[in-house]
Amino acid sequence: MERPDAPSGPNAGPSGVPAPAADRSGGPGRGSGDSGDGRAPRRRTVLVGTPGQGAELAVFEYGREPGPGVPTLVLVHGYPDDHRVYLPVIALLAATHHLVTVDTRNAGQSVAVSRDYRISVLVDDLFAVLDAVAVPGVHLVGHDWGSIQGWAAVADPRSEGRIARFTSISGPDLGHFRRWTRSRLRTPGRWPELADQLLRSWYIGAFQLPVLPELFWQLALRRRYERSARRRVGGDPLRGLALYRALRSPSGLGPRLPAVTVPVHVVVPVKDPFLSPALVEGLGAWVEDLRVTEVDAGHWWPETRPADFADLLRGEP
Repeated sequence: MERPDAPSGPNAGPSGVPAPAADRSGGPGRGSGDSGDGRAPRRRTVLVGTPGQGAELAVFEYGREPGPGVPTLVLVHGYPDDHRVYLPVIALLAATHHLVTVDTRNAGQSVAVSRDYRISVLVDDLFAVLDAVAVPGVHLVGHDWGSIQGWAAVADPRSEGRIARFTSISGPDLGHFRRWTRSRLRTPGRWPELADQLLRSWYIGAFQLPVLPELFWQLALRRRYERSARRRVGGDPLRGLALYRALRSPSGLGPRLPAVTVPVHVVVPVKDPFLSPALVEGLGAWVEDLRVTEVDAGHWWPETRPADFADLLRGEP
């Protein structure tokens, strides 16, 4: 998976990671090995599910302590990344923000005990992280699969009072994607638009095949991806295939477009090879407070253009 907008600097961002948030639990945090200067974020493990089921989620906090005048950003990564995709922007925001990242159950230092990757389960994981962080009114930010999870979270009644706003980057709501697709199927004049998106989404069908995607990642894609991302991804690409395979179950597709009342900012990288900018059409029918911003960049804009990303997040109310 080649990344034409690959980072230009070493290690996909600044070599020094900001000082971590203090350990409010009174114990020493466990290092994640993220930083280039020996400093590490405060790390906690959030347990979800029951013994023998669920997952152990690795959560990392950076920057200032939460409090009046200190916004809390909860940043959820996509596939095939882990929380490190956000390190460049964390380095730019840590002086003014409290930043929380999580390795989702398919990635990084998290461990999935069960093999359940349905959207509803991923959203339960996210709310467990919010419970552990215990900061009301966070700003949720999602990229790729992190954005897909975010859409389902802000449509969930549990988000009231806990998520104040949502920034979505390169990851559509799955219910909206279904409706968008069906509307174009019914309109012959829009079939070219649908065909364009289906061609962009070819890999979703390919990932349903047994064995072959794993072999392709191991033999060809992983080295190319690591070279362009300038960091190792380990087994994340193979583990994350379960996200796509869970889509085969109707219950894996998420909720069916309940109204979203929190403010939503959709960032559209217009050079994204996987998602058509046209996918934003129709969002205003069920998102009460919607803002759409196009950026001249590719799919990994949050990592490859961290200064622009930081400016955008600073500009949120």
